[in-house]
Amino acid sequence: MGVPSFYRWLANKYPKIVVNAVEKSEEEDGTLPNPNGREFDNLYLDMNGIIHPCFHPEHDDVLSKHACFFIFFLFQYSLNTPGTYEEVFNNIFDYIDRIMMIVRPRKLLYLAIDGVAPRAKMNQQRTRRFRTAKDQENLRKEEDRLRRQYEIEGRDVLPNQESEVSDSNIITPGTKFMFELSSRLQDYINMRISKNLAWKHLKVILSDANAPGEGEHKIMSFIRLQRTCSGYNPNTSHVLYGLFDLIGGLKDTSEQMNNLEISTLSKKELVKKPHQFLHVWILREYLNIDLRTENVPEKFIYDIERLIDDFVFICFFAGNDFLPHMPTLEIHEGAIDLLIHVYKQEFKNLGGYLVNTEKVDDKKGGNIKLKRVEKFILAVGAYEEQIFKKRSAIRDSKLRRMLSDIEDNSGNGEEELFPVIRSTHNLKDSSIGSGGKLSDNEIFENTKALKEQMKSYTREISDVFRNGLVSDTVKLGTPGWRNRYYQYKFSSETETDMENMRKKVVEKYTEGVCWVLLYYFSGVPSWTWFYPYHYGPFASDFKGLSSIKLILQRGSPFKPFDQLMAVLPPTSAHALPPSYQSLMTADHSSILDFYPDDFDVDMDGKRFLWQGICKLPFIEEERLLAETKKIEKELNEEEAKRNTANADKLFVNGSENLALRITSAFSDAGSIERKSSIKIDTDLSGDINGFVHPNRDPENVGDSGGRADDHDVLCVYYDTPCFSLHIPRVLEGTVIPELVVSESDIEEGHLWHESHGYPSRSNRSHGQKVEEIRPSVGYASGWSGRGRGRGHNAALNSQSGIEERHLWHENLSYPNPKNRSYEQVPAIRFPSIRAGSGWSPRGRGRAQNAGLSSRSSSLHDATMRPNGQMNSASWWNTNGRGAQRNGNGENRSTSYNSRTNNVHGQTLSVRSGYGSNSNEARGRWGDTQSKNASLDATNGRWQRY
Repeated sequence: MGVPSFYRWLANKYPKIVVNAVEKSEEEDGTLPNPNGREFDNLYLDMNGIIHPCFHPEHDDVLSKHACFFIFFLFQYSLNTPGTYEEVFNNIFDYIDRIMMIVRPRKLLYLAIDGVAPRAKMNQQRTRRFRTAKDQENLRKEEDRLRRQYEIEGRDVLPNQESEVSDSNIITPGTKFMFELSSRLQDYINMRISKNLAWKHLKVILSDANAPGEGEHKIMSFIRLQRTCSGYNPNTSHVLYGLFDLIGGLKDTSEQMNNLEISTLSKKELVKKPHQFLHVWILREYLNIDLRTENVPEKFIYDIERLIDDFVFICFFAGNDFLPHMPTLEIHEGAIDLLIHVYKQEFKNLGGYLVNTEKVDDKKGGNIKLKRVEKFILAVGAYEEQIFKKRSAIRDSKLRRMLSDIEDNSGNGEEELFPVIRSTHNLKDSSIGSGGKLSDNEIFENTKALKEQMKSYTREISDVFRNGLVSDTVKLGTPGWRNRYYQYKFSSETETDMENMRKKVVEKYTEGVCWVLLYYFSGVPSWTWFYPYHYGPFASDFKGLSSIKLILQRGSPFKPFDQLMAVLPPTSAHALPPSYQSLMTADHSSILDFYPDDFDVDMDGKRFLWQGICKLPFIEEERLLAETKKIEKELNEEEAKRNTANADKLFVNGSENLALRITSAFSDAGSIERKSSIKIDTDLSGDINGFVHPNRDPENVGDSGGRADDHDVLCVYYDTPCFSLHIPRVLEGTVIPELVVSESDIEEGHLWHESHGYPSRSNRSHGQKVEEIRPSVGYASGWSGRGRGRGHNAALNSQSGIEERHLWHENLSYPNPKNRSYEQVPAIRFPSIRAGSGWSPRGRGRAQNAGLSSRSSSLHDATMRPNGQMNSASWWNTNGRGAQRNGNGENRSTSYNSRTNNVHGQTLSVRSGYGSNSNEARGRWGDTQSKNASLDATNGRWQRY
């Protein structure tokens, strides 16, 4: 689930889940014991988290907000940019080799590439790809302009080189690139199994782009079904690799980019970055403590599995890949902390748990208690007014501070945002002096300077505040904001229209939340369902949920070419066969309206262009499929293969007993013939259940290039076991690891809307050492790693050291990034900018009292111990958990001087750029790509998600 800032919030909130990994890069023998002190059985690779970094590793577009993570560990590296498919493939092989040396799986390697996605995901893919195309076109124009300027100044640069991989949109099922990648991965697997001892005894499954479904969900489906099979070993260790959203803002992204080393290595070499394990079992321990509350119904029994299921569910409201963002909740504003706070506070009133994943297939909706969900989300909505008011005040404060900085730097209210790098001498004269020709080194330096200007341009243009394109027609938090929202975003004019629209939006959004729940806990509930609006409702809009009846038609996935038609912009039409291209570009096409050359990006209330809402028309499935069906017969043999759904492939060393048994079962002569599928013998497969049937593509059996012959590696089609109901709890026989988390490890700070400011990162004025400060993501309380650095009213009300932080939206001031001071000063008024209530241009707040109130408490572990011991307070005390302690707080008061930068009431270069009747702002740059692997492996032991 691609949720910006979620991983960062998780790692900061529960720091023990992240453990540094040990890598012995000098070792070449993967059969040696794992240097991390334990062995792993199965490794699962969400391949799109590998393909993208290997396709465009330099990440020139700093608006990309993603980093690559293992479920168990972080792994980042940078490569030189490839120019051909072959170079991308080699990057991918090197990438996999390194992951294999870190994890060293002993039984199974599962490689999953994104296949055709459900319609609910396609809309997000469509938005992302159209946006990427628009960004690239604008960046290309800017680079052309700079090149012309360099030419006028006599500054030669290296020419742009033609590249097979200039369009990242070809990383989509059905393209020639993805088809060739599958073929090359099969060669690579054959080679490794045949020649590499660490691979010799592995079973390798490849689920390529022709197998429908997102990569991480194919992985999840495989593991879920394995767990339901008789004889499954509950202590099988699973490691998942995939994408996690780490970076939640452009500033962090820019800093990340600036810290990357510039690689001077050959294109086959990796620039290694640190990596870590992320232990989900330890996350279970944290959640088991953090989600508990004494505010429970009578005769209530705690169940850790239900708690975790509810945690996963409420996080859907903070963001997911299938529904537009709710205006109320932002993770960087402490949205998840607020959700947890409300969940615990309202638990008794709710009546119990929100979801029951043991009933995911209940046709009557027993998997979700919509009446309880309604109470929960309306309780969250009670904080909306405070959230919007604080958000607006912070936004105004940031804008004033930025304008003040511009005045300080320029002196006249204007600044050159993208200054051209001027030469300090006449380059034309210099070139004449050296024979009229620049040296190779000078050309290289000029090219490097041009690239740096492009990076700077990309960073600067993305910030609409800096460019004066400030638009805020809805004005959330000021009287009438709800009506304005439905008027401008949904074209509703009367009160009746607005109420009817609210009901429709809430109904569809509720359907979406139910769809997402089923998708993550069971499988695709409907391939055809999607949310039909560009905007989400407010939390306070969710009234009448219990009357909503969920009816989902399962349908079937698109064919690969149909998905390409649904998600690609016309500039990427080259990825399709010619007859399909004409449907996207020809004037006579009956579906040309699906592919606008330009489209609006709604920047209303946004600061960065990547936050804008792309107003693209939704694909009408019936119209699209009616047109593509007419031209399918025109496809050649290779194109027809690219447009076909295939099963996964299983690779086994030919000398393994499993391979011999499969070969023998299909043909007495030892050669594979076209016969029906057979069940895998789990005694020979390393506990892998399922069915295999002959691979009808002879070229895929062995490596025709000589790397392996037909007798070295067996390749057959693989099907998962028959569907069985998922078991959403720890399996019997699981060995529970020793607990490492106690109550004192849980940090509950003041929630965002209650906080009165948080410390800056650049000035440590409270006596703390710099290394002691750890950012508290989602909080504005000023608490660092273990409660250090309190600079405001930071009252502690703890159970054995649990810290309580203010809600983000109740904080009354915004942090000053240059000076740790919190004294409020009078507002500076601007003619065109709504002034905040008493905000200084530097966002200074006030330092207030800090008090500590502590009481002791004991909790119990709801997970059954191997010996049956559970829910005993004495067990916690015996094992050093839940230690009692009391403490008294110390009142402190600190005041600081502040100053006001007076800009004489000028708006400087701020302008709306749009007519008063328009609620839409157009953006040109920025793209968000998000994809998140499921958190489903727990310290080497599979747990329910």
